[in-house]
Amino acid sequence: MSFEQWRERARELLKLGVPPAEACWTDGQTQLFEESPSRGTAINAPRVPREFLLLAEKACCYRHPARWALPYRILWRLNTGEPNLLEIASDPDVLKLRGMAGAVDRDVHKMHAFVRFRQSEDGAYVAWYEPVHLVVELACPFFARRFDTMRWSILTPDRCAFWDGRNLTYGPGLSQARTPTVDSVEELWKTYYANIFNPARVKLRAMTSEMPKRHWKTMPETALIPEMLAQAEARVESMLAHSRAGDPGVSPAQGASELVEAGGTLAELARLAGGCQACELYQKATQTVFGEGPSSARVMLVGEQPGDQEDRKGRPFIGPAGQLLRRTLAAAGLGEEELYFTNTVKHFRWEPSPSGGKRRLHQRATVRQIQVCQGWLEGEIRLLQPRVLICLGATAAQTLLGSGFRLGRDRGRWIDSPLAPRVMATVHPSFLLRLSDPDEQERQKGLFLRDLQLAREALE
Repeated sequence: MSFEQWRERARELLKLGVPPAEACWTDGQTQLFEESPSRGTAINAPRVPREFLLLAEKACCYRHPARWALPYRILWRLNTGEPNLLEIASDPDVLKLRGMAGAVDRDVHKMHAFVRFRQSEDGAYVAWYEPVHLVVELACPFFARRFDTMRWSILTPDRCAFWDGRNLTYGPGLSQARTPTVDSVEELWKTYYANIFNPARVKLRAMTSEMPKRHWKTMPETALIPEMLAQAEARVESMLAHSRAGDPGVSPAQGASELVEAGGTLAELARLAGGCQACELYQKATQTVFGEGPSSARVMLVGEQPGDQEDRKGRPFIGPAGQLLRRTLAAAGLGEEELYFTNTVKHFRWEPSPSGGKRRLHQRATVRQIQVCQGWLEGEIRLLQPRVLICLGATAAQTLLGSGFRLGRDRGRWIDSPLAPRVMATVHPSFLLRLSDPDEQERQKGLFLRDLQLAREALE
């Protein structure tokens, strides 16, 4: 069943007043719903935002039985009292719909990147590809535009696409046996790949994430990867052996930069930062508090410096402000597996409480301390390469975006920056905790949630 067929049948169900629980969706042309479904109020002129149609079309290509039922359930809700449903980022149905659409988008992108044509004896070009989802008809117009002068076929187990130079047509799936084994351009791919491959910067986990091994068998250049990886390991070890990053006379910025250039990892950078004594902050702090999160995280959150609890336990954003931040991120639909937490300064700057006792009061880091520590943060950004970077508070924003940045003026806006494809600044969660007016605090928490929801939407 195509998306257009789904739309027509969804309209029929709405006109009959059939609620989602009574609909029985299948991929074939058999009956669509139960023999005697309970009837609700007929919806003769359904209204939906354009965004829903875009999301639903992609979600219907997701390889899962729910791809037909979930869009209908959301369509029903949009027309039965929840017209602003898509704006509720934490709604389970909305989260799932956006997640399915995002997965399909990524699969289309991978198909564009990993399809490799081989030339057949009659001069036509044929490619075999195995997409994760049912994306052939979404992905193939790109090939018609890019290779418009070639005659080509893209064969997949689900659906095949054919371009004769003028028309793009589709047919049923075929087996890989139909793909030619002779390839007159295969050596060109290998030569090109060998020249752009940088063994000093290879990250196997990131490479296998972006170029999954399931696609290697159809990509001629991947035959070179084992040898290149062996070279990479030797070269990285050589560069690390000659790196001066551990020398006391080398600045954090220089040491971090050399480690990154040598193909180091976030874990290695964290170990190096653990011995940093480039400024006086290490003398009073319990320990270095480096960034935390998976190396595959797509969202990086940068605060000012660790607080009292963070300093004692060696982890960022675990105190009251950090707990508020993590709750709000969850409400915005961002999971921990997508997040990397860090600070511009890696040591806690504090002074004793005037009233005595063990309480330690936060002190803002000086400009010099921030500058000295900035090398570690720059190293984290270069190694993580986040898709979204969020500055929490004015200190982090001005450190990364310049002293002229004004949080009150530019909060919640996407900022053009070479740091990441999407960069934004919002308030630090500690600001919310300091508000004494309950109404104002709730209003500001709502704005904070809205800012973080933008990050979720950017990942879609």
